[in-house]
Amino acid sequence: MDTRGFLKILGNYAILVLLQAMLLNNINISPLGITPMFYVLAILVMPFETAGWLQLVFAFLLGFSIDIFSDTLGLNAAASVLAAFIRPTILKTLAPRDGYESGTAPYASYMGMNWFAKYSIIIIIIHHFTFFMLNAFGFENFSQTLLRIVFTSLLTFAFIILSQFIAFRK
Repeated sequence: MDTRGFLKILGNYAILVLLQAMLLNNINISPLGITPMFYVLAILVMPFETAGWLQLVFAFLLGFSIDIFSDTLGLNAAASVLAAFIRPTILKTLAPRDGYESGTAPYASYMGMNWFAKYSIIIIIIHHFTFFMLNAFGFENFSQTLLRIVFTSLLTFAFIILSQFIAFRK
């Protein structure tokens, strides 16, 4: 990865951590505690050529930074690392016949909205399922936990799709 790609990842990281910590963590919808986890976008839009170890390191630092601001004791770090670990497998599964174009990242403007929606919802659900199941640490209130996973995933997905129209246009 070149310096420009590395700096772009760092920029996304910084902006999304600040946005999540200062604004989105203060949004609490319904008694279930539905809060968008928009910072997952930093994992989603890492360039295709990003080395696996670097994806894991960035995901850990991203999740750990959010944990510091959210007082969640490693839940975001664990969920983010798992999402980054699964990401290459999801990308291989959804890869176009000719592969990914060198020097690009998985934005809706490059890959198409249908592809991006499939890709992002899979990663978001894996991330949120991990986060909320670790948070619940059991199956006592499984239906409530499942509702939180579904509604938080949908809200996060809506924010991420909206970002593709606003910030990540060609």
